[in-house]
Amino acid sequence: MSLQYALLGFLNYQPMTGYELKQFMDVSTANFWHAKQSQIYATLKKMAKMGLVESHIEAQNGRPDRRVYTITEEGRADMQNWLARPVTELQPKKELLLLKLFFSAGLDKAAILTQLHLQRKLHQQQAEQFKHETKAVIQQFAANMPQLAKDALLWDATRRFGELYEETAVRWLDETIAMIESDF
Repeated sequence: MSLQYALLGFLNYQPMTGYELKQFMDVSTANFWHAKQSQIYATLKKMAKMGLVESHIEAQNGRPDRRVYTITEEGRADMQNWLARPVTELQPKKELLLLKLFFSAGLDKAAILTQLHLQRKLHQQQAEQFKHETKAVIQQFAANMPQLAKDALLWDATRRFGELYEETAVRWLDETIAMIESDF
């Protein structure tokens, strides 16, 4: 259901194909909301039946035709209603590393530490991406489309959440590695 609103949000900026929606999602919301290409197409089809989006075929020279989706007024109204409803509970999270670590007492110390060091490296890389690449993408959008200045502020707030989340993960991994190295 929430994927529907992510897609409506993107389409509220401009008409896009399913492929373009996936690309836009990958460089903007992927740190907190992502989807597979197949999920996007299936959701767009449902949204069209609900009257939230419309589509048309655009012919392309030398390439297959493409289906471009546009948000409808009904889609905009549905999006505004959804945005106005507060989130009143915490969302459950799944974290594979924590599940594995929880049950890893039977593994040897080296195997656990290898996994934790690998995860630390991945979280550090992701934090650096949020600090630099993602921030630059947001700044470029804001510079190219001044009418989205308020949007860019909120985009940057979500980017900052991702950055802080990754920094917290690195800090926790450092503490856990130190604990296992000294007490396990």
